[in-house]
Amino acid sequence: MATRLENTLYKIKNAGHKALNIYITAGAPDIETSKRAIIEAAKAGADIIEIGMPFSDPLADGVVIQASSVQALKNKMTMRGILNMIRDLRRVMDKPLICMGYVNNLMSFGYKFGIEYNGFERFVTEGKIAGMDGLIVPDVPHEESEQMRAVSKRKNVHLIEFITPLTTEERMKATCSEANGFVYCVSNTGVTGVKELNYEQIGEVISLARNYTKVPMMVGFGIGNPEAAVQAAKYSDGVIIGSAVVKRLMDGKFDEAMELIKSVRTALDDTYHK
Repeated sequence: MATRLENTLYKIKNAGHKALNIYITAGAPDIETSKRAIIEAAKAGADIIEIGMPFSDPLADGVVIQASSVQALKNKMTMRGILNMIRDLRRVMDKPLICMGYVNNLMSFGYKFGIEYNGFERFVTEGKIAGMDGLIVPDVPHEESEQMRAVSKRKNVHLIEFITPLTTEERMKATCSEANGFVYCVSNTGVTGVKELNYEQIGEVISLARNYTKVPMMVGFGIGNPEAAVQAAKYSDGVIIGSAVVKRLMDGKFDEAMELIKSVRTALDDTYHK
């Protein structure tokens, strides 16, 4: 049976649209605001919500999301709190929810001294029950994720694969042949954050990757306005926006964050809708 994420992306592509994935850090600027932002982002046009799981050393993230993680941890947002948030969200929304976080938090989830078990499997199991559709774990390369992929497949939860402008064709073949849900196409070799980029390079990588998988390609990192989203979507099936939204939320500009999402949604639809 197709998953909620697969059904969503299929319907978007079949309708001639481009998918919009919005990243929001759970717990920042505070817990209630982040929950409200997820709900309102879906109403504003997000097809998928990527829920950031705060971590003390988010190595793939730039200064904006790093600061939001610090704030969320100060607000006592925990992995258990994220699962509780997902349960609450599922009462009012049905959009796909993808959790993005780092392996230390996942492997140690629910750890109790003297008891050995797979924290990742426990989180995936409880996450699926809560209503989580997938996971993004940027600090675990494909070559080291075999057990995680097996657990995720058993639980019918998507473990999202990555490609970058530096991914070799050999590695791309191995990564993409096992991809499911969507492939996260990193637009540049740096960390997250709004940048002016030329998306032709990742476009060439995406074109090559399509030889090895039929799952949708989503471009992330650096997209901060409608114009950049339109350029990135030229080569992909959709775009991922994080820092630009999180920055506005952290600055207390909730309405501006939602307006940004609406403007990107409109630009994508006006440009690419059949």
